[in-house]
Amino acid sequence: MLNDPLANALSKIMNAERLGRTEVLVKPVSNTIKSVFQVLQDNHYLGEFKEIDDSKGNVIKVNLIGHINKCGAIKPRFNSGKEKFEFFEKRYLPAKDFGLLIVSTSQGILTHKQAKEKGIGGRMIAYCY
Repeated sequence: MLNDPLANALSKIMNAERLGRTEVLVKPVSNTIKSVFQVLQDNHYLGEFKEIDDSKGNVIKVNLIGHINKCGAIKPRFNSGKEKFEFFEKRYLPAKDFGLLIVSTSQGILTHKQAKEKGIGGRMIAYCY
């Protein structure tokens, strides 16, 4: 039984990156996981990914391009206002403007930079650099 499917998915990706694999299968599938993968793909951390129908549920096949140094879920899911992103950048990212924090906002799942531009806060759910 999985307690946090997003943390499990990011852990699988991180382990496959360390082993030098070019693709990984992620299960279970959720809209949150697909949205986080889309954000990572838009920021050139992941290659293409697609959902494959399976007889026991769906699987996401992710192509890895080797650009991830570290990624993970943020637990507990901290609330953050638009002025507190710098605190979490210092906490989870190695340097300023290096990497990204993924935030769940009222306008969808965004990076912390996009949320700053829109002037909204949200819950911190993951980081990647």
